[in-house]
Amino acid sequence: MPSRRRTLQLVAALGASALARPTLSQQAEVLRFASAGPGSAFLPYARGLTPVLAAAGPFTVEVQETKGSIENLGLIEGSSRTIGTVFLGSAYEAANGSGFAAGRRHGKVRALFPMYETSFQAAALTAVPLRAARDLDGKRVGVGPANGPAEAYFVALAELIGIKPIIVNGTPADLAAQLARAEIDALWQGAVVPIPSLVDAGAKAPVTVFGLSDGEVAAMRQRYPFMAEAVLAPGTYKGQEGAIKSVAAWNFVLANADLTDGTAYALTKAVLEVPDLATRLGPPGRGTSAIQARTNTVVPFHPGAVRYYRERGIQVFEG
Repeated sequence: MPSRRRTLQLVAALGASALARPTLSQQAEVLRFASAGPGSAFLPYARGLTPVLAAAGPFTVEVQETKGSIENLGLIEGSSRTIGTVFLGSAYEAANGSGFAAGRRHGKVRALFPMYETSFQAAALTAVPLRAARDLDGKRVGVGPANGPAEAYFVALAELIGIKPIIVNGTPADLAAQLARAEIDALWQGAVVPIPSLVDAGAKAPVTVFGLSDGEVAAMRQRYPFMAEAVLAPGTYKGQEGAIKSVAAWNFVLANADLTDGTAYALTKAVLEVPDLATRLGPPGRGTSAIQARTNTVVPFHPGAVRYYRERGIQVFEG
């Protein structure tokens, strides 16, 4: 048997080894990735990007289902360990303390990298004579989660063109099913095109997708300067024979200003240097590129992300 002194030396050595070994928290920083609910474009985007983010360093990335941009902004504002998918229209209101964030300016949200452009369209059953926004006066229109961006912009559109639709809330997936069963008259959504919930509705029943008139596009752009005109080519949706006009704005992954610069840099670099994002993420991946970072003039970029863009020779918004 070893002597008492030898035993004590062995215990001391093992203790020193244990102290030198990194703990789990030191090995892996847990990041929460706030996205959206079933049927949204945010949720599969976040899930598809998780392996890329996790490979950027010692990160454990956990995707959280939420109600979308507005909830995500609150989660990001309140936690340095939360990143999230956010529509720039909602970010604009959060950064300025206006709209849904009236009196509650979100001063800690920062941009990391671009996602894709969100365009807004509506769909109705082909058997029903609804083909334009003005046709939705008095109709039951699904607009996604309560107080979400899709609802906010549809309500604004209705005010601008003088109609009074009946607003119906729910997840995009549930509303698509309701449209197919004729429990609502139309479904209005905003996402990367083709919008998943509108495609889903069309897979359940024949639907016609439509957008906005030139006058409606102009009115929306005057009210929301961050929006741009969008034109969808024929064939974007099943049975679509002509072009569809509407409005669009970008989505970004945002973080809290207190996220470490090194982590923000590593996440941004990892995502924007993956050569096959379109393969991983489908259509949304085509917009996730460094050059599109310039489309954000709403939320200041995180200093860690700014460092990456400077290395690429791209000037971005710093506030």
